[in-house]
Amino acid sequence: MMKKLLFVMMGVLALVIGVYPLMYAFVEHKYTFLGSKSPELLQSIIWKTLFFAHIIFGGLALFVGWRQFGDSFRTKYTGIHRIIGKLYILSVLISSVSGIYIGFYANGGIISGMGFICLGIIWLVTTLLGLIYIRKESVAKHKQFMIYSYACTLAAVTLRLWFPLLKNLTHDPVNSYLAVAWLCWVPNVLVAYFINKNTAKT
Repeated sequence: MMKKLLFVMMGVLALVIGVYPLMYAFVEHKYTFLGSKSPELLQSIIWKTLFFAHIIFGGLALFVGWRQFGDSFRTKYTGIHRIIGKLYILSVLISSVSGIYIGFYANGGIISGMGFICLGIIWLVTTLLGLIYIRKESVAKHKQFMIYSYACTLAAVTLRLWFPLLKNLTHDPVNSYLAVAWLCWVPNVLVAYFINKNTAKT
């Protein structure tokens, strides 16, 4: 029962945050995350293009990826699982690479920047390994690495949970953001590790 409840919660949060990039089509940019960036950076076509590529395709990966983890769904709808999987992998490749680039310009400097860059690299590598293993027909390894991959994808959700919590507790938004650059994904990957470890025992 608890497992099903957590799965539903993950799905709801993934769907809600997955459509978050649509906000940029309706809200003036100075009232969004872009309002925290310098005018010089906002004039960079490369940075803006990769920023929107990151949030749009990251949102898409989040939106479609959660459905892949239902055992009954994978068994009953194998063809749909593969189609969603291809869309997910393509979305992650675009979002992770663009995320690594914009990580060099992260608010908070090198501490937060390294957090987001490491996230992007791990996200990219685990997704590629998941793809490699399924092409080798190693289903168990594929599943393990895709669990790691989606744990990184969920950083979009956990960032938006951790940041307001720490900011309200500490009243220090700057240092809260530095911490969240790591908190948004390191605990997720640790949870994925224990999930994979427990699954391997069964």
